[in-house]
Amino acid sequence: MFLSRISDDQLVIGAPAKINLFLEVLNRREDGYHNINSLFQAVSLFDRLTVRRVRESEEISLRLSDRSATGSGLDCGPENLICRTFGLMKDRFGLEGGLEVSLDKQIPVAAGLAGGSTDAAACIYAVNELFGVGLNRAAMAALGAELGSDVPFFFSSGQALVTGRGEQIEDVELPLDYWVVLVTPPVTISTAEAYRSLGMSLTNPKNPFNLPRCETVGELVKALSLSANDFEEGPLLSSEGHQKIKKGLLGCGAELARLSGSGPTVFGLFRLPPSEECIGNAGAWHVSTVRPIALPSADTF
Repeated sequence: MFLSRISDDQLVIGAPAKINLFLEVLNRREDGYHNINSLFQAVSLFDRLTVRRVRESEEISLRLSDRSATGSGLDCGPENLICRTFGLMKDRFGLEGGLEVSLDKQIPVAAGLAGGSTDAAACIYAVNELFGVGLNRAAMAALGAELGSDVPFFFSSGQALVTGRGEQIEDVELPLDYWVVLVTPPVTISTAEAYRSLGMSLTNPKNPFNLPRCETVGELVKALSLSANDFEEGPLLSSEGHQKIKKGLLGCGAELARLSGSGPTVFGLFRLPPSEECIGNAGAWHVSTVRPIALPSADTF
């Protein structure tokens, strides 16, 4: 997260998207979740949250800013993860006062980029700062795990091996000198439905992919070519449209093209900046060219 304080009661947070450089679904757990083995990478596509502590109210107010590019249809009511995050922290820590949040939504909704999870993590950061809760990075990550499986990642270095149901985070150090093109078609895919479609049992998990040490982009691409995203084999995401996107990215020079998360976004990994002429003509698809990034330690705030 990237935090800028405006006043004692107001701050702005840049909340990044993430991609799954690989994603294995190992087996279904007794609690209904699935064990995964994945490599998460933060990227330079940001939601921007302007957060103000309100001393004369006990409620949270959430609205989309006029600059939002992707927030169409987003629920800004009590079930939004930002609202649920504030409600949890208010009850847990006995906070007094309310919160106003203006969300400049740039990360596509339900796209496999963790847009909701990063906003929840940003809310944890904001409330921790504005209300002086005093949580360190580990405590914020544990709180985030109560809200969603992807939330703890945003308290990492921005590059992490993620296991369990998503709450077990191991920071890694990977090269950052490449470009990523994100292509999100206008398709909505429920995460729960995508997992159900895999039809996995509680037993016989497969052996997880072991990521070798990667010091260059070439070594990273070689390692990733030995891995996969298991959702690409599922019936919801093996469509002709997704194959067309992958073929198009590879045709533009991507060294790897793969689904992110449970979809529907497909990313292409480029060693050199991709041509705007090649990438730009995507019709109704949402297209962004971004860079992989590292995140500052939450303990430095």
